[in-house]
Amino acid sequence: MTNVFLIHWAYGHPEENWFPWIKGKLEKLGYNVFIPYFPTPKNQNLDAWIQTFKNYKKYINKDSIVIGHSLWVPFLLSFLETLEIKIKASFFISWFVDLLGNEFDSWISTFVSKKFDFEQIRKNWGNFYIFHSDNDPYVKIEQAQKLSNFLKNELILIKNAWHFNKDSWYLQFDLLFDKIKTTDL
Repeated sequence: MTNVFLIHWAYGHPEENWFPWIKGKLEKLGYNVFIPYFPTPKNQNLDAWIQTFKNYKKYINKDSIVIGHSLWVPFLLSFLETLEIKIKASFFISWFVDLLGNEFDSWISTFVSKKFDFEQIRKNWGNFYIFHSDNDPYVKIEQAQKLSNFLKNELILIKNAWHFNKDSWYLQFDLLFDKIKTTDL
């Protein structure tokens, strides 16, 4: 059985953006879908998020898929680089591992203040899919390109998706759903 983990962005929650839509679509196909609620904005730091996710670690196996949006990426890189199993796939949406050079830097610093072990991450994770918008106002395309290089994987650039959230009317994510189905064949 495939366990899918959806991780929301900073200031987010499990019931926003395209999360409810994709959760419903995946559950109809028989996937187990977990969407933890992480502390945000109060207590939003790497340690608090790791403590929250520890409750889900027992569900991570070789058939697991992780999908995350924005701040989840540096969080999950930190958490999963220590795994001793290789999971099936990771889907990164609007991602970064450095300070962004904007108003969010003060509260994301605990997530990006470490050096990531990308060699170990590549060993622990199966397929990588990297989605980024050509007009994301928060995470510049250079961040996605840099990480694409670190992971040695192609960047999937989507036009006018902004930050893949409800403010840009991103309430469905058909391409992501199609890639998940293809990965799970």
